[in-house]
Amino acid sequence: MKNKNVVTIGGGTGSFTLLTGLKKYPINISAIVSMADDGGSTGVLRDELGVLPPGDVRQCLVALSESSETLRKLMTYRFSEGGLNGHNFGNLLLSALEKIEGGFSEGVAEAAKILNVKGEVIPVTNKDTNLYIQLKNGKTLEGEEQINHNFEIEKIGIAKNYLKPSAQANPKAIKKILEADLIVIGPGNHYCSIIPSFLVRGVTEAISKSKAKVVYNCNLANKKGHTEKFTLEDYVKSLEKYIPAGRIDFVTYNATKPGVKLIKKYEEKRSLLVKFAHPAKKKKYRVVQADLLSDVEPTFNKSDVTAPYRAFIRHDSDKLAKVLMMIMELGEYENIIRDII
Repeated sequence: MKNKNVVTIGGGTGSFTLLTGLKKYPINISAIVSMADDGGSTGVLRDELGVLPPGDVRQCLVALSESSETLRKLMTYRFSEGGLNGHNFGNLLLSALEKIEGGFSEGVAEAAKILNVKGEVIPVTNKDTNLYIQLKNGKTLEGEEQINHNFEIEKIGIAKNYLKPSAQANPKAIKKILEADLIVIGPGNHYCSIIPSFLVRGVTEAISKSKAKVVYNCNLANKKGHTEKFTLEDYVKSLEKYIPAGRIDFVTYNATKPGVKLIKKYEEKRSLLVKFAHPAKKKKYRVVQADLLSDVEPTFNKSDVTAPYRAFIRHDSDKLAKVLMMIMELGEYENIIRDII
């Protein structure tokens, strides 16, 4: 039986978590990665070397790597002193490979060979571009770093978000979307990791043409100042401003509450758990409620300047992957099984 083609769209820790679970299954994985990152080590390398952002791509490569544990640790190693303080070794390697191979996508492909990656990691665009959000009060936020650290976005409202200069999709990304059996969006930072990929020209059109099932992994918690009042339905509505309404077939939602200690931490940061109320009218998408919560609290490197803004309540890789595999096969099972009494 031919392996199914699974395409993921996103970036950051969310993609790392998702891909870590998916790689254990006999599927063809294509991870399409946002290229809007400009924070931390990535931002410094973009400014000083003129390279494309390596951070999110690195995380996806490590997640899909089947190389030694030492090599995987090396790719995530962050220097904590000297001139390289705060820099991640994997980011430096990808930036060097971009220079050596004559292009970022070429460098990523070479890194995939070094790391024995299962599947492919594909930058959503090969264009050097930046993310912008224009607020309803006329103020413009420039770059993911500035957007991520602004906590009045929801209060003021968004007039427009866009890439500048505008960017065309990587042809390989379009090809994989059109060939997909399953397209998985998220989880991840809504405005900084998820939406940017849909601002790239050609991505939305390819999803519209694709015959794949589309699944959106709803975030576990809302982000302070960005999506504090969002429910599951609000996240879908927001996404549907960029992809055609009705194109999302399934939404995964965590139905398990974390421990009291974690909930208290989130409430202190005004980042509350995402709520889901069964809508009065029928929706085109189906919500799959399951236990998707990881019981392991992550640790952060003190040299990582973005650590204070990272989530510490996360999806469980294996649980999420298992649900997605079930969704992919659901249609075939429903065609065969009429009833279980």
